[in-house]
Amino acid sequence: MDPQTRYAKSADVHVAYQVVGHGPVDLTYVPSFAHHVEMNWENPPMARFLTRLATLCRLIVFDKRGTGMSDRVAGVPNLETRMDDIRAVMDAAGSSRTVVFGLGDAGPLCALFAATFPERTAGLVLMNSTPRFLRAPNFPWLPSRGQAEQRVEETVEQMVDPANRDGFFRGSNPDATDAEVQSFTRVFRLSVSPGAMRDYLRMNFDVDVCGVLPSIRVPTLILHRADVPHPDIRGARYMADRIPGARLVELPGRNFGPPMGDQEALFAEIERFLAETLETRDWEESEPGRLLATVLFTDIVGATAHAAELGDAAWHKLLERHHEAVRRQLSRFRGKEIDTAGDGFFATFDGPARAIRCARAIVDEVQALGVEIRAGLHTGECELVDGKVGGIAVHIGARVAAQAGPGDVLVSSTVRDLVAGSGIEFDESRSTVLKGVPGEWHLCRVLGGPTA
Repeated sequence: MDPQTRYAKSADVHVAYQVVGHGPVDLTYVPSFAHHVEMNWENPPMARFLTRLATLCRLIVFDKRGTGMSDRVAGVPNLETRMDDIRAVMDAAGSSRTVVFGLGDAGPLCALFAATFPERTAGLVLMNSTPRFLRAPNFPWLPSRGQAEQRVEETVEQMVDPANRDGFFRGSNPDATDAEVQSFTRVFRLSVSPGAMRDYLRMNFDVDVCGVLPSIRVPTLILHRADVPHPDIRGARYMADRIPGARLVELPGRNFGPPMGDQEALFAEIERFLAETLETRDWEESEPGRLLATVLFTDIVGATAHAAELGDAAWHKLLERHHEAVRRQLSRFRGKEIDTAGDGFFATFDGPARAIRCARAIVDEVQALGVEIRAGLHTGECELVDGKVGGIAVHIGARVAAQAGPGDVLVSSTVRDLVAGSGIEFDESRSTVLKGVPGEWHLCRVLGGPTA
């Protein structure tokens, strides 16, 4: 098999991808760490795995930006940027909907994609994955930040030391032969540089999609080999408990990589899941009733006093200029205006980092008009009814905005957790009670920075 490599354009980045097979359903495979779409076929275990997978589906594979044959980029792409890359590859491959298969650290990305774009997700497969990577009260088995830093440095040292280069793959795939270890190690080495790998692994430290899991409304299969040491199987059980209708299958084995170890049990579950997905093809015609979105609320601080001071005519002229500024930034950052009431805006976004940057840009632009706004953002599951957006997430977003001060962009902790790696900085979170919303909420103020 010698598939042709093509390129999808995601913003200004070229993403290398291949399409293999002609099955009845599309499946997009997103690997952990990095791989190389052409060298995969020179790596016998990986080639066998992909070839067999392609007998069940129309298989789409791609190199993450910064790795393999895709463009090298400055910095480390966050989950939101990588979601855009998946969509760009799907568009280029002519895929309207796909089963998304995420391995290891690609799991949070695929979970976020499925929750945000249910209309483009036929199903979700997560293998040997976890919703977060650092220790927390609900995840006492995960490493501390210090321990994770040490592991990253050990991984990088293994990559650069010819005498220990094989240790990175062998440690997570103990049943691999010497030839298989050397073959995988060669692909890793030629796909990503040690420094880029260090940055990528560190970016994962702050990834947390726990709050997203209940919003996933697509068929979900969670696979985890029972004796894989990292990530711990308890992460898979946590996800299965929180994704509605998810099915967890604990497979035998201790090898992290899907091409290693028992292939029959693995493919039996994948084939079964794809068959079930095809049997319930409602997704081909139906539109999602719920999806994950970031909601933004803004309003002018002291609007009544401004109106009284300026008079009706001048105030209406100022409002027109304010509305033009807000709509200009919504267009720039792919926001969707939902409602406008007086001096306030309600908009939604398919990415929280874009929503934050839009809010900051609006704050900066309207200051030139002599007014200040407050802005609040929350990411959560929204209901879609006759094209209108509603639900508890909308109410939470409005309450967050009400807590913001003049010139502030205030976000819920859910938003903060989802923008790890974006370069956006926040002050220390504060706990508060939101009117009409149960429980305590942790809110963070966005610190000033670039909005591009």
